[in-house]
This record gives sequence, C-alpha cells and structure tokens, in this order.
Amino acid sequence: MRETLTDHRLIRRLAMLVTMLGLDRRDFVIFGSGPLLAHGLRTQIGDLDVVARGRTWELASQYGVPARGNVNGARMASFWGGLIQFSPGWISADWETDDIIENAEFVEGMPFARLTDVLRYKRTLGRPKDRYDVALLESRETAG
Repeated sequence: MRETLTDHRLIRRLAMLVTMLGLDRRDFVIFGSGPLLAHGLRTQIGDLDVVARGRTWELASQYGVPARGNVNGARMASFWGGLIQFSPGWISADWETDDIIENAEFVEGMPFARLTDVLRYKRTLGRPKDRYDVALLESRETAG
C-alpha cells in the first residue's frame, strides 16, 4: 500500500506541533524540499523548513529551541533536534513572507510552497545538493 503524505514521519510530527501549539495553517508554509515530498518527487527528506508569520511564528519561537539558519544566519525555532525548523522569513529579503504563505498550495491539509518557488530558490542557491532537484523540477516543467 502506498504511503500517504500524512503518513510521513516529519509531516506527522508537524501535524502534532500544529495541534499541540494551536498553529494556524494559514500562517505558515512548508518550503525547502518539503514540496517535492508533497508532489511525490521525493520519497525522503532530511528535515522540514517552515516559514511562519504572526502568532504562529510567536508560538514556534516561544516553544522551539533557538537556532540560526545555515544559509543566512537568520533566527529560527528548532524542534526535534532540527528535524523541523521554523523561521519568520525565507533565505533573503527577496522573498516576501506574506506572499509565500498566501500563495501556498494545500496538499493533504498542509500548506506547501509552490514548485515554481522551490525551483527558483534551488537555482538561486545552486548548492550541490540542489542540482538534482533543479534538474528534476526543470524536466517536470518541460514535460508539463
């Protein structure tokens, strides 16, 4: 039987946080490689990167372990040893938090960044670990 998105261990943990902390799903978005998981382009990811605003960010930063982002040193709130990381913004000022969240698409009840945004982000960083994802997303773009 095929595993659903909500069966994935990180999505389950995030769902637990949403319930435990009373987080509003309209005030956060899963970014990074999470959308690739949501669309079945990846079966495994190492962590979940979550961009949050308002009360959702306040609660995450209150209950999470303070951390700093690897890319830009921005403040973050980390849960489960860094498996889930909340931040009030995405990698640079070029990314408007409200826009990313407002443009989220919901998959199995969770808000994910659009694949076009993921492609743009991964192209911008150009890290070795992103190259495979860029190729995957570009091939999907030309096929669709």
